[in-house]
Parts: sequence; structure tokens; C-alpha cells
Amino acid sequence: MDTATNVQKVLNATIASLTTVVPLKFKVLSPALIQQPYEQREISVLIGLIGNIKGRLIVEPTHSIISEIGLAMFGMQIEGEMAESFTGELGNMIAGNLCTVLEKDDLTLDISPPTVMTGQTKFYGFKQAFKIPVKFEDDQILNLLLTIDEER
Repeated sequence: MDTATNVQKVLNATIASLTTVVPLKFKVLSPALIQQPYEQREISVLIGLIGNIKGRLIVEPTHSIISEIGLAMFGMQIEGEMAESFTGELGNMIAGNLCTVLEKDDLTLDISPPTVMTGQTKFYGFKQAFKIPVKFEDDQILNLLLTIDEER
């Protein structure tokens, strides 16, 4: 399969994974191709992807979105250091579910442990990247970034 087909499968599977993992209503907005550097707002989690495609999945919520997801999942708002820990775990759940969804499409991916980044951070070093904005009912935006390094 070509890279474009595999990228489309990964993008679709990422959205399916988010839908499975996050128990809140949201609308997926149009994906966009982005150039480096990408500047995050306040917090994100990076998961390395290795297999049929090599790249990274970056989940960039806000602290407020993390708190709302925690409230929906556990009945309590997530704040402070727990928000950083939960952001990493949320990324892990999304990426793990992504791998399961892709197995049905005969794509194999392994994931790295999550790396949580806080504050305003610039990301460099990717060949191409796709940003998928996800809009929640309260108009907050969570960004999903898929960076593609190469296809194996």
C-alpha cells in the first residue's frame, strides 16, 4: 500500500479511537497539513509510532478539556499533577486503541511510552504532519497531530 492510503487509514483510526476512548460529544473538524514548527498551547502527550508507518501521535488538549474528560470518565475533575499524569494515560489509551483498530486494516503499529509536555512548546523534526481539530460541545478544541517520518 502507498503512504497516502496508510496515512488516511491512520487518520481515520485515530478519530475512531478518540470516539471510543473519550465519553464526551465532539465534532471532528477538517484535517489540515501543517508545517514545522508546531506550537502547542499548554499541554500535550507525544506517542511514537513504529511499524508500517513511522511517526508520532500528539494529543493536545487543554487543562480544561482534561478536567472535563476526567469528570466524564471518573466523576471527578482532574487538576494539577494529576492532569499531567492523566494526559499521558489518555494518550496511551488513544494510541493503544488506534493500534487495535489498525490491525483490522492489516496495518501493524507499536507505540512508545507517552511523553507529556507542558507549557508552550514548539515541535520540529517531522517530514509532514496532519492536524485534526476536535471541537467539544463547549467550543473547546483538542488537537490531534499525526507526524509522518517515513513508511516502512
